[in-house]
Amino acid sequence: MRGYQIEKNIKFEELEARLQECPEPKVGEDEVLVDVYCAGLNFFDLLQIEGKYQHKPPFPYIAGAEFSGVISASSPIPDGCDFIPGKTRVFGAGQGAYAEKIAVDYRKLLEVPNKMGHEEAAGLYVTMPTSYAGLVNRAQIKEGDWVLVHAAAGGVGLAAVQIAKAFGAHVIATASTKAKLDVCKRYGADYLVDYTKEGWQKEVQKITDGHGADIIYDPVGLVVPSLKCIAWNGRIVVVGFAGGTIEKIPANLLLLKNCTAMGVHWGAYIKNEPEAIPGVWGALLELFDQGKVKGVAFEKIFDGLESVPAGLKALGARETWGKAVVRVKKENERSKL
Repeated sequence: MRGYQIEKNIKFEELEARLQECPEPKVGEDEVLVDVYCAGLNFFDLLQIEGKYQHKPPFPYIAGAEFSGVISASSPIPDGCDFIPGKTRVFGAGQGAYAEKIAVDYRKLLEVPNKMGHEEAAGLYVTMPTSYAGLVNRAQIKEGDWVLVHAAAGGVGLAAVQIAKAFGAHVIATASTKAKLDVCKRYGADYLVDYTKEGWQKEVQKITDGHGADIIYDPVGLVVPSLKCIAWNGRIVVVGFAGGTIEKIPANLLLLKNCTAMGVHWGAYIKNEPEAIPGVWGALLELFDQGKVKGVAFEKIFDGLESVPAGLKALGARETWGKAVVRVKKENERSKL
């Protein structure tokens, strides 16, 4: 099979040369073999190949994490697994998504919803549960809340916009360009704010009639500026630092607004709170089925494994919105309704 095999830490510019013929992954206990149809592109994939990410798999390894695909016709099926070789469509994450096949623990896979294609499903596994756990499990979102979503045109951002709307919240989306704000509107945002303009907090205050944002969902690093427009008893959900700076939050500002700052680290739930995972995915699958939330693939699908470097470059340059996806294999016959 072909895949991006990494034998040492490399610069991103060297990634193209790492696409090569690789041994088919060995299937371990409780694992299945999946034919990769689409792979989701993530910024942490860039960091990993350069040796800058906290998760450092032993060399050699295949790059990439998120994917969707079909259980391989030749895959063994562990006891207790009801997947059908050659038929069951699945999505998930593991080490080695930038390849034609991947071996994954079947218990970490979910079936692709019938109404969804592989392109949409490839980017669900990280973004959707992060946003659901952040808004529901952590911030305790409720109907009527004012929810300010920063970098709302990104993968977790658009997930948060849709989930907040599904719970009956008023959603204020921020982004850096009109084109990205238009995307936010398309996916349900009620109000749009350009956070690159000085004094954007006053616009939030005006939109909420002076109330402020009950929940601030921040994957970019705008917590401190957002404290100027947070509501009394507001909740801040720290998702990440895509802007590159890890902020130091002045405790006195939290005190003055009687507000709470909290983090959400979905990847650590499996170790620290595994009992919460089925509930999150159960709720999300129901929202998918009801049509209230859907996967969001960037309008340009990067076609073929050869396009992984181009897709990651566009992602790193913030030229994409939603989830950037690489189509590894075309789906000729969809099992979706």
